[in-house]
Amino acid sequence: MEDPTAVNVENPPPSQAARAVMAALGIAGDWRLSALPGSYSNFTHLVEISGEEPRKIVLRRYNPANYEAGHSKHACEYHALSLLQKSGIPAPKPLLLDNTGELLGLPGIVTEYVPGAQIEPPTQAPLWGKRAASTARMLARIHQLPFTKADKPYLMDDNIEVAWFIKSGEMPAYMRRDADGERVWRLVNAHWGRWQPVKSRFAHTDYWSGNILWQSDSISAVVDWEEAGYGHPAADVAYCRMEYFLEGLPAAADEFLRAYEQAAGWTLTDLPLFELAASARPMTDPTGWFTRPRMEERFRRFIARASEELSS
Repeated sequence: MEDPTAVNVENPPPSQAARAVMAALGIAGDWRLSALPGSYSNFTHLVEISGEEPRKIVLRRYNPANYEAGHSKHACEYHALSLLQKSGIPAPKPLLLDNTGELLGLPGIVTEYVPGAQIEPPTQAPLWGKRAASTARMLARIHQLPFTKADKPYLMDDNIEVAWFIKSGEMPAYMRRDADGERVWRLVNAHWGRWQPVKSRFAHTDYWSGNILWQSDSISAVVDWEEAGYGHPAADVAYCRMEYFLEGLPAAADEFLRAYEQAAGWTLTDLPLFELAASARPMTDPTGWFTRPRMEERFRRFIARASEELSS
């Protein structure tokens, strides 16, 4: 998982990258370039190509300043998307991998564009809650995707990376500053890796409303696979449930869990531990996470409930 304190480098001009990619893919025609919402770790642009066969492709160029040693986000996402294409899980189709940045100016990938829209809390929070079961069933499908030993070098080991904040053995400064940081660090550090044995599952690692596209009531694509991994399935569930709690939708969080377990065919174990691990992410940037009234209050209740359940 990336260093939350990393900063972006200057974004190289995308127009040159678009020309190079179109030439490499044998695409001709007039085109228009526009920025798409992306995570802070990459620069994402839409290329709309006109002509006899109009087409849309997406350039995703990854910021090396936000890489963690040993994890190539571009190769991870390209490989994950290739696996997803074989499984029928809705996700962008990968077209090109540029390991060196020769075409894109930075290491990156090119995919087909998938139409759809995010559900955007807070104005659409009730809709996000209403679709909790559909969202959960999609996650269960993702966790059932087969992968092999040969796939692992491209993916993150979530059983290590989800608790990135304990890897050094010293509590990070942002957790020291947080009202619950010391408690979360202590509990996760004490219990991590001591969960009940469970089969390792393919994972998204950043499964939330911002990475799910919808058309009408159906999911058109799950996007942003740069941290795809494998490990305990509770990690993805915990992270998504945290968003429901922060948005004031605890009933939807419980519906999400019920629908997930029913669709997956198994009962999750050690979920409170993974919820506490998930809670470290907002601690890295509380002003960026707690943007509305009562969000931090709900966050504290989320931690208190998970801590109590873990300790019971």
